Amino acid sequence: MSHISSQCQPGHVPRLAEERTLPSHRLSRLPGSAAVQVQSSPHGLARFNTLPAAKAEIALLTCCGSLHWARRLVAHRPYPDLGSLLAAADEAIYDFLPADLDEALSREALPLPPHGAYSVAHTALGAAHAAYEGRFGHAFVICLDGYGPEEALDQLLAGIRSRLGNDPEEERVLSWEELRRLARGRLARLVQTLSSRPGPQKATDPQEPLDSGRTDSSPDSPYVAV
Repeated sequence: MSHISSQCQPGHVPRLAEERTLPSHRLSRLPGSAAVQVQSSPHGLARFNTLPAAKAEIALLTCCGSLHWARRLVAHRPYPDLGSLLAAADEAIYDFLPADLDEALSREALPLPPHGAYSVAHTALGAAHAAYEGRFGHAFVICLDGYGPEEALDQLLAGIRSRLGNDPEEERVLSWEELRRLARGRLARLVQTLSSRPGPQKATDPQEPLDSGRTDSSPDSPYVAV
């Protein structure tokens, strides 16, 4: 079964290969990776655990456009904490087949520049992205979590321009890793959003109140590494 390999030796670019993927702690971190602050949201996780399967799939597809990925996460509910959900999301992406990656990338769009960015930069970004899509056949994917609004446009432009020189195989693996980081951050924010929506809440542990208010480094910590 073909998977995207995360095995990387110095000077070697990972590639699609007939081999098992490695767990997250073996993946190299890309420049700009950071911890994204997300409030601990046990209410949101409980809500996610009890959503009807169809609604949960729709919500998950806003985080990553692979239907197989969404269905896998839904099938493994309930999750005891946010860390378990994020780990499952990572593992599902590590196990992507080429078709899964193609599907997910086909549903991505270029991140919008910060509000108020000057028009010359918008023009430059549009031209660079058109060149990127023409070369690789899909939208440019980059995770900007950890960058402030004032840095986002520069990172977009610099990222597209630097990666235009990649060969297609190398860029495919970079896009896969950026997609993983994007999905992880989006999923953490989705759970937080669910905690603020009206509706009945159901605790995963009836002996523990939902609003535990934890802010330590436990798996349901407010800091989510991408």
